[in-house]
Amino acid sequence: MNSTLAILAILDGISYAALVFLVSVGLSLIFGVLRVVNVAHGSLYAFGAYLAATFSLAIAPISPWLTYPALLAASIVIGFVCGGFIERFLLRPLSGQEDVLQLLITFAAFMIMDNLQRLIWGVQPIFAAEPLRLLPNVAVFGVSYTSYQVILLPGVALATLFGLRYFLRRTLSGAVILAVTEDREASTAIGIDAKRVYFVTFVIGASLAALGGALASPTTSLVPGMGADMIVLSFAVAATAGLGQIEGTALTALMIGLTRAFVIYLQPEFEVLVPYLLMVLVLLVRPFGLFGAVQVRKI
Repeated sequence: MNSTLAILAILDGISYAALVFLVSVGLSLIFGVLRVVNVAHGSLYAFGAYLAATFSLAIAPISPWLTYPALLAASIVIGFVCGGFIERFLLRPLSGQEDVLQLLITFAAFMIMDNLQRLIWGVQPIFAAEPLRLLPNVAVFGVSYTSYQVILLPGVALATLFGLRYFLRRTLSGAVILAVTEDREASTAIGIDAKRVYFVTFVIGASLAALGGALASPTTSLVPGMGADMIVLSFAVAATAGLGQIEGTALTALMIGLTRAFVIYLQPEFEVLVPYLLMVLVLLVRPFGLFGAVQVRKI
């Protein structure tokens, strides 16, 4: 591999890792607080991408620069509407029951949303690249690359990482969420509304998944099934890092993103295999993930 391909692989890896981190950290946040593996997370990613493309195509003739707030608006709408519906009407009634029921209900939600996606937007590819075209290319060690992918996407991922850290560790609302995570019964006894905490956390996690899809929409054609690919990969990232680990999710997303990018240039037939091979190797050595810790289970 020559130096140009190496730089391209690094830039591809950073760009892809930023998107995977946004989706994975939402999945990890939901599991860390609600202890639910949300299989429908991939559909929230796909819905975010499709709605962002719809908004962008509608608003671009008025002003192309309005496509950026359209991406954010799409992620918020999907987070509140779809995420709020799943938590309030599908997961909350199953609170306190077997964990496998929550897994099954989110899988059912995933299948329903996948079919709704085909019903609403059809099966033909959709491409809305206006936000990508608006920003100029930049030269990185002689290699031209889109600033949208090499600056904007990593910038949003870093802002999300530090924003979540600040929110959870420096604000009263974050302290309430952490209290419910540590001990729901004790926090409820002192007057904390655990149901509201679960709802808010799920909406935040769903919005992050939708934001990942919205930001990805200008860089690729939107096709049915894109949510399935992302949920499997984001679960691999979250499991490798250790479910509930925000900083670990960022580092693992970067590691898997870079590894995947280099594999695409060197041995593209192993592109799908490598992330899951890494996950299996890590979990064989550390079943609680690279950055997870052994937890004492209360009986």
